[in-house]
Amino acid sequence: MPDPILFDSWPSLIRIPLVGLLAYAALILMLRVSGKRTLSKMNAFDLIVTVALGSTLSTVLLDDGIPLAEGVAALALLICLQYVITWASVRSPRFQGLIKAEPTLLVHRGRYLPDAMRRQRVTQDEVQAALRQSGQSDIDAVLWVMLETDGSMTVVPR
Repeated sequence: MPDPILFDSWPSLIRIPLVGLLAYAALILMLRVSGKRTLSKMNAFDLIVTVALGSTLSTVLLDDGIPLAEGVAALALLICLQYVITWASVRSPRFQGLIKAEPTLLVHRGRYLPDAMRRQRVTQDEVQAALRQSGQSDIDAVLWVMLETDGSMTVVPR
């Protein structure tokens, strides 16, 4: 008999909301315990952990070969790794340099820095949009524009 496309069985259909509710509750609890840093503005490392958490949660929900306890253990492992790495990066500037990017100066004293913009793949139009968002209209009125580690731009007027 071929695999059913629309319906497999009642037990597998009931398992999804039951395991989903329990795994989701466990994930929320672990995120609350791990602290605000786990849910802060994302850098590349945080994005990877977030995607991995979502992927793990969906696998636990949809793969009936994975028991709930193993799924929760996998979620806990990812959150613990996030905690350990952020703990180490706060205590070691060298380690932090491996995990996080440095902010990049894109404009200095009203002048674009084309090499920095090229390295960061930022256009003048994007910088102009950041200027407008900060209430500036003229690049000459800006002391500097910094591309932050989370991808946002900080504009400091003269």
